[in-house]
Amino acid sequence: MGVNIDHVATLRQVRGGAWPDPAAAARICERAGAHAVVMHLREDRRHIQDEDLFRVQKAVSLKLNMEMSIAPSVVKTAMRLGPDQVTLVPEKRKERTTEGGLDLFKKPQTLRRVVEDFKKRGIEVSLFIDPDLKQIDGAKKLGVPAVEFHTGDYANQTSAPGAGRELLRLEKAVKAAGERGITPHAGHGLDYDNVKAVKKMEGLSELNIGYSIVCRAVWVGFENAVKEMLHLIQ
Repeated sequence: MGVNIDHVATLRQVRGGAWPDPAAAARICERAGAHAVVMHLREDRRHIQDEDLFRVQKAVSLKLNMEMSIAPSVVKTAMRLGPDQVTLVPEKRKERTTEGGLDLFKKPQTLRRVVEDFKKRGIEVSLFIDPDLKQIDGAKKLGVPAVEFHTGDYANQTSAPGAGRELLRLEKAVKAAGERGITPHAGHGLDYDNVKAVKKMEGLSELNIGYSIVCRAVWVGFENAVKEMLHLIQ
């Protein structure tokens, strides 16, 4: 399980001070047993800042998964950082959070160049995509080792039939990725209730969860919130 600590930084940015500190959050994640820490450096720097990435990298031995767009300034920072993994995501300035998967057929030449540049530096590349067969085939052509399926459509369902349809869609995508030699991950909008059905999927390698853990931490503390989620998915 990867813990996304973006919204620890969101709380800090509200007041513009030093706390809560993402590096301290990363250390708690490590102590609680998380396998990775996830940080999204947005082009507008609304929460995570460049220096947060470098401080967290030094603070823990956990896998560092940097979520990012292919904006030049962000790519430049990622190249300097050298994280264990980058997950390429779409990004809109006015969105509250990522609204869907990356369209691999939009700006394909730029995307391919960025992917190849990271691969040359030994940085694992994952693509944040919708659970869609066309996008999975696009990921295969780009030669990436992993994809992260956007689970927001599932998480946003308010009826059991709707959730069931999205789960089936996700399950088919996980299977299709595995058949193509791509390691499937999943994340976005997962919480302490809806994660229970997702974690049962055969072949799903990794779940990345953030906002619900930060919210839960308000009541039980950050370390307990991470441990509770780990317990659910293991």
